[in-house]
Amino acid sequence: MAFQVPYQSIPDMFRQRVAATPNGRALGYPTGEGAVEWLTWRQVNERASALAAGLVGLGVGLEDPVAILAGTRVEWLIADLGVLCAGGATTTVYPTTTTDEAAYIIGDSGSRILIAENAAQAAKAADLGLRHVIVIDGPAPEGAITMTELEQRGAGALAADPELVDRVVARLNPEHLATLIYTSGTTGRPKGVELLHGGWCWQGAAQGGLGVLESNDLQLLWLPMSHSFGKTLMCSMIHVGVPTYVDGRVDKLVENLRAVKPSLMCAAPRVFEKVYNTVVTTATGGGGAKARIFTWAVSVGRRAVAAEQAGRSVPALLAAQRRLADRLVYAKLRERLGGNIRVLVSGAAPLSQDIAEFFAAVGLPIMEGYGMTESSAGNFVNRPGAFRIGTVGQALGDLEVRLDTDGEILLRGMPVMRGYHNLPAETAAAFTGDGFLRTGDIGELDADGFLRITDRKKDLIKTSGGKYVAPSHIEGLFKALCPYTSQAMVIGQARNFCTMLVTVDPDAIAGWAAGGPLDGTPYPDLVTSAEVRELVQGYVDQLNEKLNRWESIKKFAVLPRDLSIEDGELTPSLKVKRRVVETSFAPQIDELYAGTVAGR
Repeated sequence: MAFQVPYQSIPDMFRQRVAATPNGRALGYPTGEGAVEWLTWRQVNERASALAAGLVGLGVGLEDPVAILAGTRVEWLIADLGVLCAGGATTTVYPTTTTDEAAYIIGDSGSRILIAENAAQAAKAADLGLRHVIVIDGPAPEGAITMTELEQRGAGALAADPELVDRVVARLNPEHLATLIYTSGTTGRPKGVELLHGGWCWQGAAQGGLGVLESNDLQLLWLPMSHSFGKTLMCSMIHVGVPTYVDGRVDKLVENLRAVKPSLMCAAPRVFEKVYNTVVTTATGGGGAKARIFTWAVSVGRRAVAAEQAGRSVPALLAAQRRLADRLVYAKLRERLGGNIRVLVSGAAPLSQDIAEFFAAVGLPIMEGYGMTESSAGNFVNRPGAFRIGTVGQALGDLEVRLDTDGEILLRGMPVMRGYHNLPAETAAAFTGDGFLRTGDIGELDADGFLRITDRKKDLIKTSGGKYVAPSHIEGLFKALCPYTSQAMVIGQARNFCTMLVTVDPDAIAGWAAGGPLDGTPYPDLVTSAEVRELVQGYVDQLNEKLNRWESIKKFAVLPRDLSIEDGELTPSLKVKRRVVETSFAPQIDELYAGTVAGR
């Protein structure tokens, strides 16, 4: 039987959820120091419908783009639902976007209305001549209104015409534009990806019933809602009816895990790497019995997981050791994440297999998935009962997948974009002649349909000796070996050997230095010290033992600062922009290759 999507649009899916569980918890949010408030599905609908009516009153029509420039918060989701229930299409803009790029995205999308987090964010579009500006927080700047005021206007319009929004929603169908998400490209201007209602509804239905999200879960949502990963979670949350606590403040993530005690959390790999670094350095840094017990417990867990992954039963002695290790170590680690985690999901970038094995070993298996903005984010995912470490799982729903002759992953189906906004040539280049999306990723499919990503097609390095090197594989190995790593980036294109740029995690390295002669040393001085270089060298030596000769890292540089979104070196989903990093740290790279002919 063909895969069925029982919705015409996101508002249709949302309203069916409201009808099914009107008084169930929908969205939670912080209201003060440690205080939490929850909205029911009925209350979310009341606010979204009022906002939709207000937007209709401002002239929003079918597929009209409306920009949202704000961080992840409950008002973002309500604003998005309001735009969609008004028949409009949401243009997403990250709050960290520069003024120039924000203006470009808003202007290129054709958005004439902006919903901004506050006056400072609204100022990024001050010169665009927008028809209307709505602000979520604080007083509205001159000529703008607050989101609360617009909801009040809409509530008045609905009191006079209760079916106003119903008529708009009834006109929407799967082929209507729902979202414009601009890809954070490493070169040139970002491209607007046109995603339709049908694709997002497909996401909700395809993710339901997998056991990854269940209606009795409690989700912590902190991912950027301007990114496709956050948006796809919103759709699956509506379809399944998962209560979701929303707080995009990354600095509050650990605190929220302990306070909210979610059973479900999705994140980019950098979050799991950070947890791994903290856990390993804390447990082993002091040596002694504590370190020996931790190392033993992780070894026990890894052996048990290896048996399960191979389809074998865990031997009785190993099972008994695992239970003891759980009491001594694993339970304490799970408590760090609130104590109730049932499922963790990783996406947006590759997750190191060694780190995935570590989490599985301590009873926190990470269901790694794969997708891209151009295909509505969710395409493959591991799931309970169908979980293979080192893969991104099996395809969702009725998504078609095949591998091109060079191994490039090709996708076709409902979640794939309509095209790039106003870019017909780029759209044509993104598809094969028979309509498959070219993902740009290289992968392998096993006999059971589990997909393994081997690298980005454009990131593969070809040395001057003609050997191909997959940098993300090497970088993942190094992050798992060295718990002090924040970022690692392999260099070697057209060179005769590979080198690596390394940044060190501030918290982890401060813990390493504590109590010693470098205690209290400022970060830039600490990470460029001979002692830290010697520390990193030891891990590079271990890395090279795992690599082929042509892949090995001959030289490395520890950078004086971490990579950041603000400096343009990371995307908002924490992926490294390789070309930008190569430009930012060109002197360090040149020094690594000093003395070679023409840098080779």
